[in-house]
Amino acid sequence: MTAVAVPVTLVLPQVIDSYTLTVLAIYAMLALSLGLVWGYGGILCFGQAAFFGLGAYGYAIGALNVGESTIALIAAVAATAAIAAVLGAMMFYGRLGDVYLAIITLVVTLILYRFMSSTAGDAYVLGKARLGGFNGIPGFPTLHVPGNPSAYIWGDALYYVCAASLVLVLALVTLLLRSGFGRVAVGIRENETRMGLLGYDVRARKTLLFTIGAAVAALAGALYANWGEIVTPRLFGLTQSAEIIIWCIVGGFGTRLGPILGAASMGYLKFLLGQQSLVDNTLVMGLILILVVLFLPRGLVPALEGLWIAAWQRMPARQMQRRRRNLA
Repeated sequence: MTAVAVPVTLVLPQVIDSYTLTVLAIYAMLALSLGLVWGYGGILCFGQAAFFGLGAYGYAIGALNVGESTIALIAAVAATAAIAAVLGAMMFYGRLGDVYLAIITLVVTLILYRFMSSTAGDAYVLGKARLGGFNGIPGFPTLHVPGNPSAYIWGDALYYVCAASLVLVLALVTLLLRSGFGRVAVGIRENETRMGLLGYDVRARKTLLFTIGAAVAALAGALYANWGEIVTPRLFGLTQSAEIIIWCIVGGFGTRLGPILGAASMGYLKFLLGQQSLVDNTLVMGLILILVVLFLPRGLVPALEGLWIAAWQRMPARQMQRRRRNLA
């Protein structure tokens, strides 16, 4: 899968402009973070938007104070992962049920949205960074070549950085799921009680998986900050949280490719719908979700895989029929 992703990322700029492709790659990474946590760990998290926003704000604040984009990027991902580890430990070691876990992560996202929207004024300043309330933080240094602050990475170069990051994250997620930890995570998703009786520390493994998913979402958020060159509380909005879940459901959250394909296709469709005012894009997104749930409950990628397998299984039967006809 990773080997196919490399030529695809090189060919796509010939079809779609790099500005749009950059945000689609970021959306795909964000959806993959939830696909890992939900699809393979069985943890329905409404807080991926919170980690996405924290990564974006963390990068903006770090870039304004440090000036070195690479350090700001790493610090934003690390700080978000630390917050997620604390939150995850509180939830999983507190033995919360799936419903309560989903509610708490949603509430955390809404709290961050309300807090960041009310940070206008001189009191809300972190070093050289003014949080700016609803207007957000603009004008921070974007990605540049390490050691050369004047060599900014933007345009096609930013797309290739985001695409390479997506391919790298996909490769690391693949290795993680093929490892012993990944197999145990899937086992916990299927039967948490049985895995606990087998001697595995379920709470620690769910906390770690939750933290990894948050780190991936934070990386996507930091790259999004570089793409938009501004961060606002809208990143923590309820609409953002819902869209991530819709991407995973449409693509197929039980696969690695499903969230990526769902995010890229739905994100591009949203971009196309945004160029017209005849049809409300929210209505179209909702209709697509309903149709997928009704007719493709497992998502687009599993459905395509099923058709591919069925087609290959019919091939030998067709060949036998041809041979019988030739003999006749």
